[in-house]
Amino acid sequence: MDLKSILAKPFAGYIYNKIRKGMETAVEDQQAIFKSLIKGAKDTEFGRDHEFGGIQSYEDFKTKVPVRDYEQIKPYIAKIKEGKENILWKGKPIYFAKTSGTTSGIKYIPISKDSISNHIDSARNALLCYIAETGNAAFTKGKMIFLSGSPVLDRVGGVPTGRLSGIVNHHVPKYLRSNQLPDYETNCIEDWETKLDKIVDLTINQDMTLISGIPPWMQMYFDRLTQRSGKKIADLFPNFSVMVYGGVNFEPYRAKLFDSIGKKIDSIETFPASEGFFAFQDSQRAAGLLLNTNSGIFFEFIPAAEIFNDNPTRLSLADVKVGENYALVISNNAGLWAYNIGDTVKFLSTNPYRLVVSGRTKHYISAFGEHVIAEEVEHALMKAANEESIKIVEFTVAPFVQQGEGKSYHEWFIEFENLPADMEGFIAKVDENLRLKNVYYDDLIAGNILQKLKITQVRKNGFIDYMKSIGKLGGQNKLPRLSNDRKIADAMQGFIVHE
Repeated sequence: MDLKSILAKPFAGYIYNKIRKGMETAVEDQQAIFKSLIKGAKDTEFGRDHEFGGIQSYEDFKTKVPVRDYEQIKPYIAKIKEGKENILWKGKPIYFAKTSGTTSGIKYIPISKDSISNHIDSARNALLCYIAETGNAAFTKGKMIFLSGSPVLDRVGGVPTGRLSGIVNHHVPKYLRSNQLPDYETNCIEDWETKLDKIVDLTINQDMTLISGIPPWMQMYFDRLTQRSGKKIADLFPNFSVMVYGGVNFEPYRAKLFDSIGKKIDSIETFPASEGFFAFQDSQRAAGLLLNTNSGIFFEFIPAAEIFNDNPTRLSLADVKVGENYALVISNNAGLWAYNIGDTVKFLSTNPYRLVVSGRTKHYISAFGEHVIAEEVEHALMKAANEESIKIVEFTVAPFVQQGEGKSYHEWFIEFENLPADMEGFIAKVDENLRLKNVYYDDLIAGNILQKLKITQVRKNGFIDYMKSIGKLGGQNKLPRLSNDRKIADAMQGFIVHE
């Protein structure tokens, strides 16, 4: 074991114990962060506009600061882009994280000198918790992929601006730089397939020990490696022992990824976004992600069914319940206030506060009043797939509203690695699983308002080709699992298996 591995263990133990102590003080820490945020921003333009000087409690805050999305905070962002200071937070942001939104076009999310540590330390802490619990620090002496967008930054209003992953790339600790792949030049390549081929060139003969990225990117990477070498990933990288992922639900990708690897390895799930690093998997033995309750973010939770109400119920951490589906709302030390990030979460426990990401507030199907969410369709499909040893490459679901004779239905576009022996039986299983998961969908089927779902088979690499066709192929882009319209479904017609 090298010096880096030896030194990692005591530091990991120190951080791990600190995080475990924080589990006991989560509610108190949230209260302290709330007070600190209000105090820190009371002299900003936003603070004056919303009478922060008169906010003494969370109840006051809810009265004075409505829940908002990017469009509603955009006028303040525009002033920062003009070079003005003390708008949303003290001074000026040190970065803008540029991200594309479905309704707002390009978003510019501020990152301050106070908030940057949330992004950097949380990623580090996920790895340190893993080392402390498992004792595996050997991966630190091999090569590691921290896939990122281009680290080249533009300037907007004098503020360095780029993809969050590219910004974070500038803050990788020096002691990991020598282990990090791909190199800076490769990370700057904009064309995704060119970049992926270069990453394969750089890594195929290396001792890769940790690989991180969103699951569909990792699958593309593994496929290219296997095509090039003819080997399973475990044979190519015998010391590969840790996979770090986030951004989408891992379950639909799990079987095919581990089949590509050729052995079971440890994995660490994270929940990062441009707005903050919200949670991470702190244990290999406990389900769910530990909420980041002491990292400059104050969390609010809105029952998911109320998220589009004019005056929704807003709960602080102390009042959440296990099993409820909540829209996640944050305020942070970069100047986001009561900001709806668009994700929904569900707590698995409140001692400690561990959760799963259950979907997106805008990704659902309720064309017939069923309000089906991503968690439900993923459960319905993967339960049936696991029972029949079916591997799913990718999928998305949309409503089909019948204009002529017959009943409407949900149409599932699925790319299979291996087809079910009995497709009709498989469809029946998936449909039954969804009925058991969603009572409204069950009522619609039982009442003959909807017919059971239909599966449209997507050809090999069909989803990759679709994402390429819309300019969204890349390590940072994710396919929506659910749509309440036919936009994606209609576009997918060019990528399906025609009987």
